[in-house]
Amino acid sequence: MLPDLASNTSNKRKQPASNAQPSNPKHDAKRVKISSARAILAQSSEKALNANGELDVSSFVKAREYEIKSLEASMGSSRKALTTRAFQQVPRELRRRTASHNVKKVPKRLRARAAKEMKVDNTPSITARSRNLTSQRRLRVREAKKLQGIAAKAREKRKAARAQKTSDGDGDKQDLSSAIPPKVATGTLAKAPKAVPKFRKRQIHKAWLPTHLYHAKRAHMTPPKEPLWRFAVPLTPTEKSYRATHRAGWMRGCVCWDMSYFSTLGVEGVEGSLLGVLRCLGVPSDMLVDCKGHNWRRGTRSWKGWIRERDADQACIAKVDVIWCVQDPTCKTTDLTEETTTTKSAKAKRKLFIRVHPSSFLQLWTEIIKVAKMQRPPPSVEDLRFEIGSIEVMGPGASEALIGALHPVRSANDASVSPDYPENIWPALADVTNPAAFPANALLSFNVSDPRLHHPPRTVIKPQSSSASGDLLHILATWPPDKGQHVPGLFDRAARFTASRLLSSQKSINRRKGAATPGSYPSPLPTDPQIPILLLASRPETKNGGQGSWTLLLPWKCVVPVWYSLMYYPVSTGGNPRFGGLREKRRISFEQGVPWFPADYPGTKAGWEWELTERKKRKADWAKRPKGKRIEWESVDLGENRKGEIGSGWSCDWERLFSGVPATITPNTNGMQSSDGLPAQPDTAFDSSAPFNIHHVPDPYLSTFSADRTSSAIAPVSISLLHRGVPTICARIYRLPSANPSRLAQWLALASSSCAKSHKNSSASFSKPSRNAALHEKRAALAASLLGPPSNDHSVRRTASASSERPEAGDSRYPVVPDEEDLVGFVTTGNFNLGEGRGTGIGNVLVGRMVGGRGKVEKGGLCIVREAGSGIGRIAWWAWL
Repeated sequence: MLPDLASNTSNKRKQPASNAQPSNPKHDAKRVKISSARAILAQSSEKALNANGELDVSSFVKAREYEIKSLEASMGSSRKALTTRAFQQVPRELRRRTASHNVKKVPKRLRARAAKEMKVDNTPSITARSRNLTSQRRLRVREAKKLQGIAAKAREKRKAARAQKTSDGDGDKQDLSSAIPPKVATGTLAKAPKAVPKFRKRQIHKAWLPTHLYHAKRAHMTPPKEPLWRFAVPLTPTEKSYRATHRAGWMRGCVCWDMSYFSTLGVEGVEGSLLGVLRCLGVPSDMLVDCKGHNWRRGTRSWKGWIRERDADQACIAKVDVIWCVQDPTCKTTDLTEETTTTKSAKAKRKLFIRVHPSSFLQLWTEIIKVAKMQRPPPSVEDLRFEIGSIEVMGPGASEALIGALHPVRSANDASVSPDYPENIWPALADVTNPAAFPANALLSFNVSDPRLHHPPRTVIKPQSSSASGDLLHILATWPPDKGQHVPGLFDRAARFTASRLLSSQKSINRRKGAATPGSYPSPLPTDPQIPILLLASRPETKNGGQGSWTLLLPWKCVVPVWYSLMYYPVSTGGNPRFGGLREKRRISFEQGVPWFPADYPGTKAGWEWELTERKKRKADWAKRPKGKRIEWESVDLGENRKGEIGSGWSCDWERLFSGVPATITPNTNGMQSSDGLPAQPDTAFDSSAPFNIHHVPDPYLSTFSADRTSSAIAPVSISLLHRGVPTICARIYRLPSANPSRLAQWLALASSSCAKSHKNSSASFSKPSRNAALHEKRAALAASLLGPPSNDHSVRRTASASSERPEAGDSRYPVVPDEEDLVGFVTTGNFNLGEGRGTGIGNVLVGRMVGGRGKVEKGGLCIVREAGSGIGRIAWWAWL
């Protein structure tokens, strides 16, 4: 009997279970809402066809008009159906977490939409703190109302006073231009400018940079009660990614920093006294008397180098920039006799600027005051910290952005026009993508107009002809500003004071821009300020070269207008210049292979103070972690029955390096432990002077050392790992084992296999640039491919087999780290280098332990780097910086 096929046939789709839970009505409603929003209504096209089947154009257009309108309506409803809020329309670097419930945190153009969205969503926008006033807050509100009334009366008085004056205001401009700047006593420290009453209480123990309000909205600042060098310094942008800054600084665009926290000192006197001051500070003699420093002494170049104390130890203070003022031609005599010329030129006073890092300002100030009193006649020393600000710009678009923001103007007293003047050469430098292409320590000085009169800036049009390229090469080769540099106005206090006082209000600028014809800038007026500036082109202090930078010096109160013009300049490669903080400045210096002052110079007083401060922070971060999630330093396994970290794991323990192994430590333990469970260490938290006479040596390979100072000399080195791993701050640097031949042979074998693998990777290091790459990137890739070594497939295959036998970290065959007697230094900066594509670092080593077999200091060699808290060492190559 055949089975009943109809009864046994099952459905292809599974039936829902009887106990299945019902769907969520909210999800169904949302799905229906989105589908209906995206549904496009369509109309049949039969009405567009006549009885014969031919197309009626007018009817067809009317039919499609209905569908087009339906499409537009559908697109609008679909866009409104999305969950995009008003605060999400703000650029990522301007977003605020509180913008989702506070309309004041959203730009004005989006506040109405944000308020409407909050009202629809019933978002609470009133906090309990503002709803229920405490007694203290009630008093503050009452005091604020009283101050508002006083301010309103003051505004009425000022308004009545302005109404009595002339409407055009030319008389006020004339009074400001003829005003005499206040006299400043020489040899005294300057005070910070008086803050606006609204923000005066926030600047009691610190000073704000000119661009503080710009950075406070877009960057993480130093804590209010923990200023850095008495300034509120931006640390890093709120945007979390660093790669955009790296691309802007190296490939396209540019990065800007407000460096107004750098200190500037002014010294004025006869040339002999100034040379004596510089000689006492350790400036090389060939720069003071020989032809090598001729252009520098004339004021057409700058000089950067180390200065020292005058005492017997001659300890290094810091690296400084020294800029001479061009000698005024009116001071030169026209007599024919050489004796008269020499006598008159010797009596003429000259000026120079010294720019130094703020951490070393007081040390340098004390030394200059002491040295100046020894000269006859003694020069005058002025503190110009709050009179001169500075902006640093780096990247391929640095020259273009500065040219677009700075518009030179000619002084009314300067009747002669020379093609060698800097203001005439400045517009032709827009094609230079690397400031390092300029002559070494090049300097430009001229006056510029108020950048707000040319806001928003426009992209500079670069000439594409071959003749323009030839003219640019001729300028770079001959550098006419060496002959046509005139006296910079920035050295004149009256010029700085007048430029700051003549700055018009923003309302006046807007009024003039509104009166101008559409698409054009306002016409210049005789009363417009002429801002004196100094431009310094610098090169990276590396042998391999790299991206240079521009340093712009200008009056303190003129920094803000120039800064906004730079930030809104449209770069020809796309986008706008980016701003950076202190961490970006340190990171870019690290990628260039240049030590960053003061962190990478613990041998100086400023560097040692930085180390003590960072040591406290790292210790606090370690102590606040639970015991199960922090490193136990006494249990670190270094191999071969060696336990415990060497010194303090959260610090570059130079005290332990110089003092050696304490006598109280047992043979199987490398670290001391106090009663509270933490490794014991010398109490140097309250002593800012470096122990054991630790001092910095700028050039250890070329310098000659005395026997009593070699043992305490340290110098910076570059660290490049040969294979995997990233050196971190406080990592230990070892030399190759000196007392264990078998361990030395293991490390040398590991180094040889690492070099073989690096040779394999270097054969394919040149990559083809993308189609959208900038022109200078394509040129750089072409030059690298032409100048690079040819690849050898046979050598690559031969080295690949050798590198495959290399033991990896953690294997039983991997060599152990050397003993403490081979410890030579610490890593002060380390990370993954985006420029080189591997882990690199900058450290400091004890010079006395880097002496080779012939009793001479080695140029470089192999070393071993071990991260603090880890027992695994990494083979690396070190070289002096």
